[in-house]
Amino acid sequence: MLVAMPESRPSLVRPELTFAKGWRRLAVALGLALAIALLLRSQWTTGLSSLLFRTVTLGLIGVSVFGLFEVWPTRLPQWFARWVLQVVGVGVAMPLTTVVIYVLSTNAGAPPFWRDKDRLDGFMMLTFLSILLAPWTALGALLRQKEAFAHDQALAFALERSEFERQALAARLHLLQSQVAPHFLFNTLANVQALVDARSPRASAVMRSLVAYLHAAVPLLHEPGSTIRREMQLVEAYLELMHMRMPDRLQFELHVEESALALRCPPTTLLTLVENAVRHGIDPSEEGGRIEIDVGRSGDRCAIRVRDTGVGLRQNAQGLGTGLSTLRERLQLMFGGDAQLDVTAQAPHGFCAEVRFPARAEGS
Repeated sequence: MLVAMPESRPSLVRPELTFAKGWRRLAVALGLALAIALLLRSQWTTGLSSLLFRTVTLGLIGVSVFGLFEVWPTRLPQWFARWVLQVVGVGVAMPLTTVVIYVLSTNAGAPPFWRDKDRLDGFMMLTFLSILLAPWTALGALLRQKEAFAHDQALAFALERSEFERQALAARLHLLQSQVAPHFLFNTLANVQALVDARSPRASAVMRSLVAYLHAAVPLLHEPGSTIRREMQLVEAYLELMHMRMPDRLQFELHVEESALALRCPPTTLLTLVENAVRHGIDPSEEGGRIEIDVGRSGDRCAIRVRDTGVGLRQNAQGLGTGLSTLRERLQLMFGGDAQLDVTAQAPHGFCAEVRFPARAEGS
């Protein structure tokens, strides 16, 4: 009897998988041939071996015909479906194969099998069962094959869509990151320009520090990911620059847990928070203020908190600018809904920006 296992899309199947599929077809066909032989054993008069030979032969022929019309002819008329050729071919092959088996198994000088009642009964039984079962088995195999093909197509489309989404996400993240770099650089250069315009004796030292800082920091701005350790290095260098520009108006303090240093985060995450604190909190204040940075890990979450004692949110008419809104979007792209950015007012003045996101180590 014919048994065909589901097929995968040819262009997606490796040769070794096709080979394995052929062996599975053969194994199932032989298994069904054995089961049918055992089922008809009580009604067979010439022995189990004779019956088993016939059922196995029919199963092998069915598998061969099904596989042949699966690939040949290579082209068919548009109005003629290949599955029809496979089902009809298997149905026709079964009685023809049974006739050949009985003709070849007739001993020399013996009457034809149609004149021997016992042999004719066996012939009719095998012919009826093969015509009844083989085409339906082929049709069932084709349906399962179609389902497997549709499943493989769906997986391929899902993989392709996932790749497009990944590329779009990477492009969007790169765009947002490129917006952060000029935002930071222009603000920093404006601070240096202010010192030069004021003919400050510190201008030359600040410029040298800025050049050294940018030489180390700019390459990091274009990396797809950063770590808390690199973020702290950037922030410390940035605050040193800002402190040189306004030594009497800016104080800062950094606290970071050792276990958080290797955690991943979007590039310039901490730098964006600190720059906003300087630009919107400390710089507009005549008295200046203090910035406190705390980075810690609690279980599977990382928290970055930047507090300042500047003018506060209400007194700042310019708002927070593009820095925090861009950071919020970059966090969303990298962590989805698992990351939050909150900004709250502090008493008596100042504000606090806090970022929380999943604690993922570099390389994970």
